[in-house]
Amino acid sequence: MKACGVSAVGADVTLLRLPEPPAPEAGQLLVEVDAAGVGPWDRLLNGTGWDVGLRTPAALGVEGAGRVVAVGPGVEHYSVGDRVLAHEAPLPGGSGFWAERVLITAAGAAPCPPELDAARAAALPVAGLTAYQALAELALTSGQRLLITNGGGATGALALQIAASRGIEVTVTASAAAVERLSALGAAAVVDYRDPGWAERVPGKFDAALVAAGGTAHEAMSLLRDNGRLISLTSDAPAGDRGIVSKDLYVRPDAAQLGHLAQAVVSGKLRQNVTVLPSSEGPTAFASVTAGQAGGRKIVLIWTRPEQGTARA
Repeated sequence: MKACGVSAVGADVTLLRLPEPPAPEAGQLLVEVDAAGVGPWDRLLNGTGWDVGLRTPAALGVEGAGRVVAVGPGVEHYSVGDRVLAHEAPLPGGSGFWAERVLITAAGAAPCPPELDAARAAALPVAGLTAYQALAELALTSGQRLLITNGGGATGALALQIAASRGIEVTVTASAAAVERLSALGAAAVVDYRDPGWAERVPGKFDAALVAAGGTAHEAMSLLRDNGRLISLTSDAPAGDRGIVSKDLYVRPDAAQLGHLAQAVVSGKLRQNVTVLPSSEGPTAFASVTAGQAGGRKIVLIWTRPEQGTARA
């Protein structure tokens, strides 16, 4: 089958031909992939920090959407033909979503609403679950203040919308070009991260900080009230001080949370900034995203088959 991934640990990302995944075992699904998300975390999969059980040669990708083509023993809630979306880690088949088919765990998959196209579904799992789980850890209530660094990225923008919908006052760091977009998503203030003294120009103190930009954790910590909370998505949470709880967060699969997020997208409560590329451009997409050149867009790879048209987001 066609795929995009690595031939060996540490190898460059290229287009590949891989064997078909094994038949699903108990509790597993075999999914024909329609679309798969590309994220900065994908650079960690190939032996550089995130062990998801790849067995090279293998496809990369830990999120996507598609149709069930085989059901393992004991799976009761899915049938062949059902549409699903999922974040999967570890990968039970040793290979990821950047392929025509992938083996996943049924318990981590969420039903894909009929109104949700494959591109938006595939863009949601990692960024959406990360935002949702980070906000659950921060446990803010209406009227409190939240700082998000890299609020213009896929994860930061979703966290902004979820928090704002709960009555939380959100300030984000982003580029000047993103001000209009993020203000429309609910940001009370947008601070230009390119300003070397941005932290000194942020008014007041925050109850919590969500760090989604590497190298900003210490500035974010300085802007917290005593006994505040900080969650880092970039594995650099500072030691707690002044009663501040500071920790790193790593996303985990959760079908119920993902289903809730999918419904929020369908209802218009969550808006996404998605760019669709054909699967043949996987290596280029990987290079762009991991170099930080996505410009706040979520890149999604689409597998177009003869019976399908060209998918659009």
